[in-house]
Parts: sequence; C-alpha cells; structure tokens
Amino acid sequence: MKDYCANFKDYLVNKKSVSKNTLNSYMSDVKHFLSFINKNGKDNPALVDSDFMRFYVDELTKLKKSNATITRNIASIRCFYQFLIFSNETAYNPAKSIKLKKIVKKLPQILSGKEIELLLAQPNVKELKGCRDKAMMELLYATGIRVSELVNLNVDDINIHTGTLTCKNKKGNRLIPIYSTAVTAISEYILKVRNLIISPDGGQALFLNLNGRRLTRQGFWKIVKSYAKSAGIVKEITPHTLRHSFALHLLENGAELKDIQLMLGHADISSTQVYVHLLNDRFKEVYNNCHPRAKLG
Repeated sequence: MKDYCANFKDYLVNKKSVSKNTLNSYMSDVKHFLSFINKNGKDNPALVDSDFMRFYVDELTKLKKSNATITRNIASIRCFYQFLIFSNETAYNPAKSIKLKKIVKKLPQILSGKEIELLLAQPNVKELKGCRDKAMMELLYATGIRVSELVNLNVDDINIHTGTLTCKNKKGNRLIPIYSTAVTAISEYILKVRNLIISPDGGQALFLNLNGRRLTRQGFWKIVKSYAKSAGIVKEITPHTLRHSFALHLLENGAELKDIQLMLGHADISSTQVYVHLLNDRFKEVYNNCHPRAKLG
C-alpha cells in the first residue's frame, strides 16, 4: 500500500499540479481508504467494486462524517482510481458510480466597513509584531489574495514605488494594485522590522514569524482570530474573511465582476458570482429593515 501512496503523490504533484492543501487532503483521504480495504481483506485496490465503495460510504456515515467530508473523500478516491487507470493498474473506477451527497453551501461571512476599520486598528505598530501584523492585514484586504498566497510572498513580489503586488502561482501571475495606506504599512514593516527579525532560514520571504522564518498559514490565522477577539467582532472569522470582504466591498462600490474575478484569481466566473448573491441578500436585509412598509408584514 505504501507504493500506491508514493506513486499517487507523485502523480498529483507532477501530472495534476494540485495545490499543497489539495495534495494533503487527497493523500489523507486515500490513505484512510487504503487502510480500510486492507482491514477488510483486500490487498489490491483494483479488486474493489462499486458495492464495496457503497459499503465504505456507509461506514463514513456511521462515523458521523459530514456530507462535505464524505463528498471530498469520494472525489479523492475517484482521482486515485484515475491514477490507477493512467498507470494501467485497472480499467475500472468503482467510485465513479457513487452519487455525491448534495452539499448546502454556506455563504461566507463578510465584515462591514466599520468592522474592517476596527480590525485593522488593533495591531500596535510601535512593536515589531504589531507593525508586521498591520502590514499583513492591510495587504490582504487591499488585494484579496488567498492566505496561502500571502504567506508565500517574497520581498520582490511587492513594488512599493508603483503600489502593486505580483501574485505568483502555477496557473500564472496576476498584478494587483495596493491602496496607499497598505503600501505605507508594508514599507514601514520592510524598512523597520523585517531586517531585525530575519534568520538565515528566512530567505526572501516577505512575512516572517518572530523566529525569523517564513510565517505559516496557521500562524497568520491565529493572529487574525486574536485581533478579531480584541476588536469585539463576534462574527465567525475564517482565514478568507478579509478576502471575501475585499470582493464584496468592491462589488458594492461598482467594480465589474470580471475585474474582481481577475484580482481574486478565480478560474471560473461562477466562483466570483457568489458575491452577487451576497450583495443581493444584503440589499434585501437593508430593504426589510429600513423600508417603513416592509416592517408591516
């Protein structure tokens, strides 16, 4: 089974070019699945049929896994069998006939303009940590990039003079403007803090932890949660809250959906259209709360 895992990982990285997060979730799901079939007397995944797959789904359900988790597992296993077909190990994908459970997508939480101001006002910029944190949060709200993209930025990805960010990934680069307040915060961090905390392991990383190494996604997430708490924000904050707020606030103020799609790096416009639904919901809420006749019913 170890050989299957190693070869599947190589396939995901070199053939499919999946992201790090996708790689981790696929590998975790497939390892769990291979362990399950091994415990049930099979040593070759090519021997698994659709009946066994339904048995596996039933077991996940008994373990009280959510519909989203089960759906992700099936998607991971489908990809694993695509790899086996690609490798001529089998000609059959037993996960293909399994119907994916319908998932009700939760619309993302959005911070209001006032809540954004409160959040960005929390870091103490006179301290090394606060100066860094202010720069990170300002940049995230200014550009709408993903947290994974934020922590992977290098110093030369920021052009202070032109006020732009080059966000690089496997699917291509995108150039995003940065508002002046964020440019100032980033400039202050680079000039006054970064060189004081960087370690030999820091390399060209733009944002560093206090040990001088590249900050992690989890590290940033803890920072934002802490500031949200101190700002008295009771909404459920996620690592992408500033990204979602960036997108909706642009849409509210007249930005074209296509332009927002390009800045967010969405491959498909349908991913960006969720913000139209959010905007419509907010308009309905304002209407129902503020129109004098709407309150009568």
